[in-house]
Formats: sequence, C-alpha cells, structure tokens
Amino acid sequence: MKPTSLNRSARYLNRESSWLEFNQRVLDEALDASNPLLERVKFFCITGSNLDEFFEVRVAGLKQQIESATVETSLDGRTATETFRTLTKRMHRMVDDHYGCWREGLAPALAAAGFHFHRVETLSAENRAWAERFYYTKVQPVLTPLAIDPAHPFPQVLNKSINLIVRLVIERGGESEHRLAIVQVPRSLPRLIALPGSESGHDYLFLGQLIGHYLAGIFPGTRIEGYWHFRVTRNSELYIDEGDVDNFLTAVEKELRNRRRGDAVRLEIDHTAPADLRARLLEILNLTEEDLYLIDGPISPSQVNQLCVGDHSPDLRDPPFLGRTAPAFRGRDDIFGVIREHDVLLHHPYESFEMVVDFLNQAADDPQVLAIKQTLYRTGGDRRIIGALMRAAEKGKQVAAVVELKARFDEANNIRWARELEEAGVHVAYGLVGYKIHAKLCLVVRQEEDGIRRYLHIGTGNYNPATSRIYTDLSYFTARPDFGEDAGTLFNLLTGFSQFQPMHKFVVAPFEFHERILSAIRRETENARHQRPARIAAKMNSLVDGEVIDALYEASQAGVKVDLLVRGICCLRPGLEGLSENIRVRSIVDRFLEHSRFFCFENGGQPDLLIASGDWMYRNFRNRIEVAIPIEDTSLRKRLLDEILTVQLADNVKARLLQPDGSYVRAARMENERVRHSQAEFIELVSSNRLETAKPTGKSRVRASKSKSSRKR
Repeated sequence: MKPTSLNRSARYLNRESSWLEFNQRVLDEALDASNPLLERVKFFCITGSNLDEFFEVRVAGLKQQIESATVETSLDGRTATETFRTLTKRMHRMVDDHYGCWREGLAPALAAAGFHFHRVETLSAENRAWAERFYYTKVQPVLTPLAIDPAHPFPQVLNKSINLIVRLVIERGGESEHRLAIVQVPRSLPRLIALPGSESGHDYLFLGQLIGHYLAGIFPGTRIEGYWHFRVTRNSELYIDEGDVDNFLTAVEKELRNRRRGDAVRLEIDHTAPADLRARLLEILNLTEEDLYLIDGPISPSQVNQLCVGDHSPDLRDPPFLGRTAPAFRGRDDIFGVIREHDVLLHHPYESFEMVVDFLNQAADDPQVLAIKQTLYRTGGDRRIIGALMRAAEKGKQVAAVVELKARFDEANNIRWARELEEAGVHVAYGLVGYKIHAKLCLVVRQEEDGIRRYLHIGTGNYNPATSRIYTDLSYFTARPDFGEDAGTLFNLLTGFSQFQPMHKFVVAPFEFHERILSAIRRETENARHQRPARIAAKMNSLVDGEVIDALYEASQAGVKVDLLVRGICCLRPGLEGLSENIRVRSIVDRFLEHSRFFCFENGGQPDLLIASGDWMYRNFRNRIEVAIPIEDTSLRKRLLDEILTVQLADNVKARLLQPDGSYVRAARMENERVRHSQAEFIELVSSNRLETAKPTGKSRVRASKSKSSRKR
C-alpha cells in the first residue's frame, strides 16, 4: 500500500537540489583532512568547476523558464520559480562553505607544507624585481584597458573570464572626475605564476593581483582608487533547431560563438567591493542581489589547480597508480585472436584503456580489416583515437565516424576532429536529427579465412584516453556474430535513412531501453509476489525518470530488495515506510569518478545483467541514442557480480547513504567490521594479479559469417 501521507510530488526529490548534494559530497572530500593535501586541492577545484557548469546550464535553464512565464512543474511538483528560490539559498551556503574550506583549511595547510601565495608588495627585493620584469615583458603588452563612459559602453565580458573593475579619478581643471574601467586578465597566461628561486619551490603570485599592482601604468594621468576582481557566468546552452538548418556543423560553430556572450546568470566579485559598485554591475548585467556571490578567496577556484600539476610532493598525493594490462591480453600481440577465443570485460582505470587504443591501432594497420565504424562523443585532445581512424582511411579501409557535435563543452574539439577526419577520407556523420549520439561503440569488420568476422568494442565511457585514467568505466570486447550484426544495423541507422529494426542483443534508446528497464523491474516485482528470488542492483550516474522510480517503489512494496549505486542526482526517496523501505541508495565519491553503468536483475535465480552507455534519466531514455547489452559469458557475469558490484556495495569508507529527506550520511562501519574501501580494493586486486578473465566457451559462437543470419528474438 502506498502511504496516504505522501502526495505524488512528495514522493520525489528535486533534481537540482539532488545535484547540489552531489557537489557537497565532492566538497566534503576537499574538507576531509584524512585525504592527502593536494588531493583535497583537486576536489576543491572540481567543486568550483561543477558549480560553474551548474549555473551555465541548470540555473540558466530555470531563469529562462521563469522569464518565459511557462508554468511547468518538476517531478517533485515545484515550479521553476520555487525551485530557483530554494536553490539560491543552498547555492549561497555552498559557496560560503567552499571558500571557507580554502581560507580555514587548505590555505593554512598549504602554507604549512611550503606553498605560499604572495602579494607583490610583500616580495623580497629579488623576487619583486623578477615580478616587475615578468609583468612588463609578458603581461602588460597583452592588456587592454576598457573605459566605461558615454563613449565607451560597458564591454561584453566573456563567460567565466576573470576581470578587474577599476575605480579611478581623473583631475581636470581642478575638478575630480570619477570613472570606471575594466581590465580582463589574459586567458593566454597562467593564472598562478610560480616565482623562481624560492626555498620551498612553491611560491606563487596570482596573475590578477600582479596586474592590479601595476594598474597605474596602463591608466597614465589617473589616480587608482581601487580595483576588485569579478567574474560573470553566462547561459552556455546551445539553441539549434536541427530540423531547420542546412549545415549542422556550421550552425553549431555559430552557436559556440554566441555561448561566450549569453545572458548573465551569476556575478562573482571580491567581497571587499563597495556596495554601490556591486549594484552598478548587477544593473548592467540585468541581475539581482540573489545572483550576487561575494568571494573571499581565489575568484576562480581553477586557478589553484596548477598546484597539482607535475610530479612534485608525492607525500601530498595519493600513491601513484597506472592501470594494468588485463590478464586476457598479457603476452598476446594479436588482439583479434584473443577476442575470437572469448569475450573480454575490462574495468577502467584499474585495467588500462590502452587496450582499446591498441584495438583501434591494430585495426587501422591490419591489411585484413576492411572497415571500421565508431561513435565519438567526447574524445578530448588525445590524437591517437582520431589518428587511428584517419590512418585507416588513408590505407583504403572504409571508415565511418558518427561524431556528436553537441557533446556539452566538447563541441569545439569535436568540430575540429570532424573536419580533420573528413579531410583524411573518413565518412563523418552527425547522427539522427533530434537525438544526441551517446552510445560508445566501435565495430571492426575483418576478412578471415572462413569469411567475414565482426569484432566489437562497447563501453560505458567515452573514447577519451585522458579521462579513462580518472573515470571508472567498463569495456566489453566480443566477436559474437549476433552482437556484430546488431552493431552493423545500428550504424546503418545512424549514417543512413534506415528505420529502426528490433535487434538480437542490443537494447537501444530511444526505441527499447526504457521499456526494457521497466519490464525487468516489473518482472522482479511479480517474482517477489510469487515468492520467487527477486532482487535489483544497479549502478549509474543519475536516477531521474519518474516512471522508473515509480516501478522501483512498486517493487519495494512487493518485497524486492533494491540496491542502487547512484553517483550523482537521485530523485528517488529511499527508506520511506510503505513506499521504499526496501530500497537503499549509496553514492561513492573517491579518487576516481564513478562513471560505469550496469544493471543486475535476479530474474528468478538466472540473473539478467546489462551494461549500458546511459543512465535512468528522461534524456537517456527518450532523447539520446544509447546502447545497453547483456553480459552472457559465465565468467564475466561472475566478475561483474562478485568482484565489482559486491565490493562497491560493501564500501564503508567513501560511500554515503541517501536519506529520505535528500541528505547523505557516511556509511557506518559496525564494531569489528573490516574496512572496505572499494577503489583501494580494486587497485590492490589488479596490482596483485588476482584478476580473472573469461575462458573460451566454444568456437561456434565466433564463427565467421558468410551470409546474413536470420533474425531471432
């Protein structure tokens, strides 16, 4: 029975508030003195960059809803105005806590460890002379002072740029004229300047403070009354009507230029700035007091991320770790031979992503490979993935890349890669109108002695070697003919005009994914009602979809035990009597960003296991091309359940448990219970070479296909 005390909206947590609670868990890692100091600095910077994106996208979206007078309610029944008011209080508290962490925790600890932040006026004579030379030779030539007066309107301050607003006085005919001016801190120079020859090796100047000290030189004939750092955050969503553009790539490029000048949504300014100056800026930017954030610390937290660059101070960091080669590939040069023998599951970053790069490189250079088809969502700046595809095309192979141009904040990278791929002869497509291509898929078609064979890599994360070292994800390699045929069918859908066709193994959004998950949950519900084994365990980044949440509530009421690992947003309320008392939700925030998605349904004693590219969110189910696949190999199923899922559900060091009110508490450790730190256990597992891998399960399943097999459901 559903509790009568809860109306429908009270059954859900607010999406935006839940995201802020996730960012609080990130900030908690910066506050945690048991973490190495430079790791705490890293989490401090991540908290800031997360908040930036939250304002650029989520807060900007709410403001647009409010301005358009669109009356829509969120899952928890709030209007955009109600949500914004609630968020504003929480965001201000979070910013205060964020900078309190810097002032009261990190800055003193860094000073004790030999990291010092100076002002020009307090430098030694030698360092001051160096700073002056650096300013006049490297900095001043690129500065552009911008006056504000009737002839010079307020300049278009770029999104998230650090700026100085300067109050100055001009003496004319015995009268004093008060003026304002803007100076942007150059993006081309490091925001944190390392001073040479210091005893500790870690003495720094903030670039903005250095510019402020020498401001009089770029405003000759004036008297500087004061300067204050400020930063404007703008709406960074792209607005493109895909059905009404002739060239999608050109349209995205145009919108990217507009992004830097979108409507302002937040003003951050030094807390010492005079009230009248703050009011003037708010008026110019069309913002209100609730959009104002007074900052007592580095105006952009990312400035101090430079402290973490390099190999210095190993005692202030986590022990170094480099992912190992998976046992299945050790001592084997022929990647295709390994995959032909048996499926392989990799757990990144514990097992190296280099095998995925090697898979592509081997495919590019192998004369027996006829074609490569790949989706690209976020590839970053590493050229190796793109380079392999270009090299394959130059060698005469058929190469197709489905590039998602609207991968948020990676659009510029993807546009650049798309142009280079096209110039190299790669067939570049941008997917389906109205849908983001979020699936992570690479298909290699190879001519072998007994016919054509398809080799496949499917992942939960992006083809990005850089982030693969800090994100936890799953990679799956297979040569199963039915998987390969499904991959070929999907690529035909993405690059051509074909209609979606039901597949052998793939579960594809927006066509089947949502219903597949709902059906699996309902099956567990029915099994519980009939006293058959029933359990759900799932890991994802976000849980937002209302229908899925309702199905989980119904499963809980039927007695199904539900364990959810949800790193970020979770709109489900666990532990409510009569509704969700059988549901537990935990979030792990640790050294590596938890990013893998997999779902386990007991299925009456025959577990149904899926890995997927998408979360349980409306956008993943309905607005994106996502792929989920079943894991059928016995040894890989055992590994997913026993080695990965069980360990993460037992974590009592970095796991936090979601409470019914939306707050999180650290997982309690019972008396005499051993410490379970999941990421540390995974590192130990690969370091001790105790990983298991799949064993061959018969050659028949990887028999090369000479003709298209009949479809079976």
